[in-house]
Amino acid sequence: MNENLIDVLIYIYENYMDSEESSSMDQITLEEELLQAGFQQGEVTKAFDWLDELAWRQGSLVEFGKKVPNHSMRIFSDREQQKIDLEIQGLLLTLEQSGILDPMSRELVIERCMAIESEELSSDDVKWVVLLVLLNQPGQENAFALMEELVYNGEPPYLH
Repeated sequence: MNENLIDVLIYIYENYMDSEESSSMDQITLEEELLQAGFQQGEVTKAFDWLDELAWRQGSLVEFGKKVPNHSMRIFSDREQQKIDLEIQGLLLTLEQSGILDPMSRELVIERCMAIESEELSSDDVKWVVLLVLLNQPGQENAFALMEELVYNGEPPYLH
């Protein structure tokens, strides 16, 4: 099985993070299950590192205050533009304008996208990153629900 980091993250989300029972499984057991499912050790390790870094960065956002007024325009660096093309930049802008992302969560999404080793990301990859970023953010339950609808069913009813 030749999977990438995004595939491992999606598998973890769909099989463990999104489950109704929300069983608390330790990392070693989860890692064993991922390896049995056919994922490579390197990609599993990268996925855990990616999720740990996300949790750490989300914790640091709480310290600085989540709600920051947005009176600026986001300019992508050359390096960011290589990975995050115009289509994805437009997606992020649309998500921000529709209230799914705020400036802080947008920056976290961009940072987490840049942490993925793939040279190019698809808009579907970025939608999953947004969903994972919103998953555990307090006060973002509605934005998470809209993003989940977007990931699984296309556009949410009032995302235009």
